[in-house]
Amino acid sequence: MNTPSRPLRLVLVANRHQYNDGQGRVNYEVALAALNSGMKVTLLTAYCADEIANHPNAHFVHIGKEQLPTQFLRNLAFANESARWLREHRGEFDLVQSNGFVTWESCDIVTAHFVHTSFAKSPYYPFARSLRPYALYQRVFTALNARWERRAFHTAKHIIAVSDAVAEDVRQLGVPSERVEVIYNGVDIDEFSPGASERASFNLPLHVPLGLFVGDIRTWRKNLDTLLLAMQRIPHLHLAVAGEVKRSPAPALAKKLKVAGRVHFLGRTPRIPMLMRSVDLFIFPSRYEPYGLVALEAMASGLPVILSRNVGSLEAFGDSLEVVDDPEDAAGLARSICSVLDSPERRESMARLGRERALELSWSNMAAAYLQTYESMSRVAAGSVHGY
Repeated sequence: MNTPSRPLRLVLVANRHQYNDGQGRVNYEVALAALNSGMKVTLLTAYCADEIANHPNAHFVHIGKEQLPTQFLRNLAFANESARWLREHRGEFDLVQSNGFVTWESCDIVTAHFVHTSFAKSPYYPFARSLRPYALYQRVFTALNARWERRAFHTAKHIIAVSDAVAEDVRQLGVPSERVEVIYNGVDIDEFSPGASERASFNLPLHVPLGLFVGDIRTWRKNLDTLLLAMQRIPHLHLAVAGEVKRSPAPALAKKLKVAGRVHFLGRTPRIPMLMRSVDLFIFPSRYEPYGLVALEAMASGLPVILSRNVGSLEAFGDSLEVVDDPEDAAGLARSICSVLDSPERRESMARLGRERALELSWSNMAAAYLQTYESMSRVAAGSVHGY
């Protein structure tokens, strides 16, 4: 293992190490911090930001066949290629970390962002009853991922869970508590920060109360449908929606509910920080959400945030939130929205407390916790090798 004479040698196995990508951003920040600390980092990945791939301490190994037609096949190809590479080179490294199930090889550390077993058991699992081909595909995809990630968790020496809810999901699979650690995902507190509104650049109405919803709207897991129902009870509220509209049922539902004139579908946009500075509040009543990074980004932007009880990171976000107990309760969601809109003092307090908490959950603090875990595990492994 590593000694004072040489740096720790780390392998990071994940599909993406990219700046503008949920889990990929977590991987990016961890990799960059490890590289800048002097660790020698090998990245087994399909997508790698140039500043990481070209770092003097980095070795980028392209893994995967992204031309394959489905995510399931792409995942299998990645698992096969990464396992083959690790079997050939495992003795050259001190620690190997992966994201959930991404390789057939056992890893020292596995980061748990999502637990498919818990998602499948959730009453809000969106594919449970449908016989449509896409739903059948998703059920097979979930079942196999649940089986394979359970093996990945059980064979790892250490699990890093991104929230207390995810940690509990991992423990429910029979993983001992002493092997599970919680490190909350971080946020870019400079990119996501309060600032001047840019509504006009998004073609959004200027002088109306404006909420924001960001997320995947191709299914109802994030619960935009209940939010649209709530809007029927708040006739003065407009809503900006950032999410891929193609194959989404949401525009049709907005028309059916006669709220389409107040719902502004923006599609996917890289300008989320500017968008968050242009609205009055963030509304995210997700039915199933292991963490909810986008909510933390809204807090960092100085927005009042309304979440459902099912967002797994509530304990991380503190007391700055308005929380809806039942994500199916459109009337309750409408009351929560109105209680925030009708009180400028409360909006100001929520925005201030949310920003303060976001400052404590910066990417740098998150990455420092990962590096501390790497060093701790390296010392323990070195001690066992030398018989301490």
